[in-house]
Amino acid sequence: MAIQNGFIQIIQDEKRDYQYEEAMKTLRTNIQFSGNGLKVIMLTSTMPDEGKSETSSQLAISMAQTEGRVLFIDADIRKSVLVNRLGIDKPGKGLSEYLSGQCSLDECLYETNVENLHMILTGPVAPNPSELLGSDRFKKLIAKARETYDYVLIDCPPLGSVIDAAIVASAADGAILVIESDVISRRFALNVKQQLERSGCRILGAVLNKVEMEGKGYYGHYYGKYYKKYYGKYYGDKEHEEK
Repeated sequence: MAIQNGFIQIIQDEKRDYQYEEAMKTLRTNIQFSGNGLKVIMLTSTMPDEGKSETSSQLAISMAQTEGRVLFIDADIRKSVLVNRLGIDKPGKGLSEYLSGQCSLDECLYETNVENLHMILTGPVAPNPSELLGSDRFKKLIAKARETYDYVLIDCPPLGSVIDAAIVASAADGAILVIESDVISRRFALNVKQQLERSGCRILGAVLNKVEMEGKGYYGHYYGKYYKKYYGKYYGDKEHEEK
């Protein structure tokens, strides 16, 4: 599927069950009760393959359906999985091109079939993602988005692999850490949490993903197996097995 006339068709996965929908509503509600002034929220994980992009994109859809105008930014300009997840074979302009001055904001801002939801896709892989995300152009983008949208959700690369998420965190009001159950060690998760804290960003909490639900499977069962083939070669096999 190609982007046509600045419009993205989002097709929801019919496999999602009641537990998944309730979990997403709970996450959305917890954000609502986290206090005033939360407009820009970033999501990251410790390592690839934890379901971060699935969680962030579905949260954006859920919030757009109930909380007003939402902008979803795919900020993983190293190795995004979202374009493939959406089935887009001919992506248009994206974040990396906007941040490097190759296109205007209007050229990379897309409407979707979900009312109140706009998206900025990642764009081509950039050789200097950290510099782009730390640029004045990115800060101005977030400032403009604050004026236009009720919420801005930013999907960031895993912070346990690269520093990009910590850079984005400095421009966000809050951060959510997605952690895969029974895979990531407590010590490793705490190290990533400390990196976020050093950025000055408020940590709203963590999402424990891919949790086994006895007798019913788990709501994230079909997440993530595709993540490794995209992230694995790029980020390498960083040690994270120690419990």
